[in-house]
Amino acid sequence: MLRASTSLPLVCLLWALEAAAQDSTPALPTVTVTATPGVEQSVFDTPASVDVVPGEVLRNAQWQVNLSESLGRVPGLVVQNRQNFAQDLQISIRGFGARSTFGVRGLRLYADGIPAAGPDGQGQVSHFDLASAERIEVLRGPFSALYGNASGGVISIFTEDGGPDTVAEVSTAFGDNGARRLTTQIGGAAQDWRYRLSATRFETDGLREHSAAQRSSLNGKLTHDAGGGTRLTLVFNHLQMPGTQDPLGLTRAQWEAEPRQAQPAAILFDTRKSVRQTQAGAVLEHTLARDDELRLMAYAGERDTLQFLAIPVAVQAAPSQPGGVIDLLRRYAGLDARWVHRGRGPAGPYTLSTGLALEATRDLRRGWENFDGAQLGVRGDLRRDEVNRAWSVAPYLQGQWVLGERWSASAGLRHTRVRFDSEDRFIRPGNPDDSGAVRYRATTPALGLVFHASDLINAYIAYGRGFETPTLNELAYRAGGSAGLNADLQPAISRQWELGLKAASGEDWSLAAAVFQARTSEELVVLSNAGGRASFQNAPGTLRRGLELVGKARWNTAWSGLLAATWLDATYRQPFLTCTGAPCFVPTALVGAGQRMPGIPRTSLYGELAWQHRPWGLETALELRHVGEVAVNDLNTDSAPAYSTLALRATLEQRRGPWLWREFVRIDNLTERRYAGSVIVNEGNQRFFEPAPGRQWVVGVSAAYRF
Repeated sequence: MLRASTSLPLVCLLWALEAAAQDSTPALPTVTVTATPGVEQSVFDTPASVDVVPGEVLRNAQWQVNLSESLGRVPGLVVQNRQNFAQDLQISIRGFGARSTFGVRGLRLYADGIPAAGPDGQGQVSHFDLASAERIEVLRGPFSALYGNASGGVISIFTEDGGPDTVAEVSTAFGDNGARRLTTQIGGAAQDWRYRLSATRFETDGLREHSAAQRSSLNGKLTHDAGGGTRLTLVFNHLQMPGTQDPLGLTRAQWEAEPRQAQPAAILFDTRKSVRQTQAGAVLEHTLARDDELRLMAYAGERDTLQFLAIPVAVQAAPSQPGGVIDLLRRYAGLDARWVHRGRGPAGPYTLSTGLALEATRDLRRGWENFDGAQLGVRGDLRRDEVNRAWSVAPYLQGQWVLGERWSASAGLRHTRVRFDSEDRFIRPGNPDDSGAVRYRATTPALGLVFHASDLINAYIAYGRGFETPTLNELAYRAGGSAGLNADLQPAISRQWELGLKAASGEDWSLAAAVFQARTSEELVVLSNAGGRASFQNAPGTLRRGLELVGKARWNTAWSGLLAATWLDATYRQPFLTCTGAPCFVPTALVGAGQRMPGIPRTSLYGELAWQHRPWGLETALELRHVGEVAVNDLNTDSAPAYSTLALRATLEQRRGPWLWREFVRIDNLTERRYAGSVIVNEGNQRFFEPAPGRQWVVGVSAAYRF
């Protein structure tokens, strides 16, 4: 547990900064975020750790394909590029979400206010469009709990509005491993409508053998100002990823011998994944009176996934075995109705927000054999057929109050009910009816208090209680990997607190520091993981505690720097039993108290030193990334070594009448360090390691025309 003396450096720093800044009163830039749903606050006045990454940073000398490119500058956030587009990124915030073997777990994701995670907490970020992003907000700590189930942290992307001028842009980038991207955009305004349309095509031969991928996406946003305080926003997204190859993880011996190789079973079974997703949403905002607003949000979508796994033919002989091909069609929809009231009390202004969020998914899940006679890697006979449903109902209430000249408070309460049910349609001798249902519910409060030491310095303290249910995929397999709802899983309950400091002096410099702790009971952990199929269990308790620091500075009009550092100690507080292989029906291996949670680096750091020469439109920067050692399993029998890499980027910009041209070059891993970029947590065959690339280059150019 963190001792009381841990906060002493923050108090000393508070005094020092106040003394240094008392003679300086530059205006602070106002960046508004939604740390609590429905209550907008400036980043500086929010009693939470929240960072905003602007769109120009997301696109500055980057591929504009993965969140891992630019979000390393956010402390507490780990985004690992697996170099495997069939499995998406590994994303965790303060250790929440690190257990994920595919997709995103334990975090809430939003795109233009539309949830990118279902009521079960499972989400994807492959449809996040960085080319048209206006900003990304990352919220960490206790106030994340107000977003409901599986909200160990929150990542929200917001698309730029079009207009007022019409601008068309084409950009392209080329790099190692046959990677290439083409993006076209157009944005503008017509009468009371603003629009932005973005289309991207990305292809790569892949870093490793059998890792080629294609991705096509289309994103649209329409905004209509109807007058009278009414605003309508329509968003649309379509994503297609056909036949994305999956090289699978490597054992340590394989990784050290040849990191570019694929797992032999990946070639044998032609492991691959195809995804098609389409969704649309609408947000209506209306001013009811001078101090009251109503916001209605609705969305619906469909995600179709077909995945071929490397499960041996003999393993599929058991009547209860669901086969080696996953065929999953998910339809989802949701609604959020919110009322916001602003008033003034005896001590100062306040804002209250209350609402109701509804979410639902319906999965048609089928399993097939991954062979037909002697031919492997093809769809064979049907082995599983079921319908899985999830519902979530969550009323919530949040508020912000000014409590005099020096103090302000924020608080919220959310009550979430989640229900899962499974209807088994494949009942045969040896494969009984696996239908069933489970229900979970929890009330999640959060409270924060801010002390405004001066116009330039704020200190805060926050507390919150969160919960996380298992996802439908985590419920889908029982111990041993057999199909059927795993009704023994319980939701994880976390209790978090945070103490932080924020200081800034206009655009010259800013500093944010936070110490935090999260205790979780019934932590959801991997029990067995083999062949792309994982089963889960509850661990008695875990402890996450750490320190985050981020500082920015600009000097001499040309130079700027950024440093983001994280120390995170994540351990199991109580012993439990786990599996060491697959299939595993009874766990026998002891995970001792004090052992590290896998997939979580103890230290991470991002540093950047940039130089601009505006008359030439030139910017160059040197980037440093460091990630500490990462345990690969609960038993801590192996780990991915710590690594540090350097990257160099340079951009040029020219304006010629209505034209704006940009060119860039980027070189990653300058020293060609060999390292594992990510790990597959608790992989039953000890294929833990997913190699990162050596030295890589990318060049790009864009041209924008303003009509």
